[in-house]
Amino acid sequence: MKLIKNYFPNISDNQLLKFNTLMELFEWHNAQVNMISRKDIDNLEERHVLHSLAIAKFINFKSQTRIVDIGTGGGFPGLPLAIMFPSSKFILVDSIAKKIKVVSELVGQLELKNVEVINSRVETLELHVDFVISRAVAPLLDLYKWSRKHVNKDQYNDKPNGYILLKGGDLTQEKNDLKPFTGKGNKIHEIPLSIYFKEEFFSSKKIIYFAL
Repeated sequence: MKLIKNYFPNISDNQLLKFNTLMELFEWHNAQVNMISRKDIDNLEERHVLHSLAIAKFINFKSQTRIVDIGTGGGFPGLPLAIMFPSSKFILVDSIAKKIKVVSELVGQLELKNVEVINSRVETLELHVDFVISRAVAPLLDLYKWSRKHVNKDQYNDKPNGYILLKGGDLTQEKNDLKPFTGKGNKIHEIPLSIYFKEEFFSSKKIIYFAL
């Protein structure tokens, strides 16, 4: 838990315990289902938990904020953020049943009362959320088209409602594809994670944020 304690020194002992339990449980489940590679499981805290928590460096979700995690996979970034923001509501969506089964078990084992898990494609759902999050799931334009109808217009966070997406690499083409759809004045912000974390893994990683 060294990295989490280093970058988030003010989190509670209960949250640290939940992060530790999350990693222990995920390693066990991954041995049964094999959702991520052995190399990644050896770097679970850095490459999955801390990576997810980059969003917590970018925004401090207020109480009762509703967030949907598209293509949550093994529960990232949704589960770490649900631990970090226990008074916000997280809806974790994935179309792959075996992954959602694991996430559902993790939610129960961690006793996370602020998480709903859904096995579906997000575009078929009826949701009302303030923010859409995801981690390297699909091109920006696809994520926008799948979920724009779900984002509320009423806003009460420090940043306007919209998309907070964990991505990597050169996103020039993806941003150009998205621009005609975001509306005038809705800038697509690219925030390098190297401003939050010093580890080499984060040197090419970034948050893409745009409001609706």
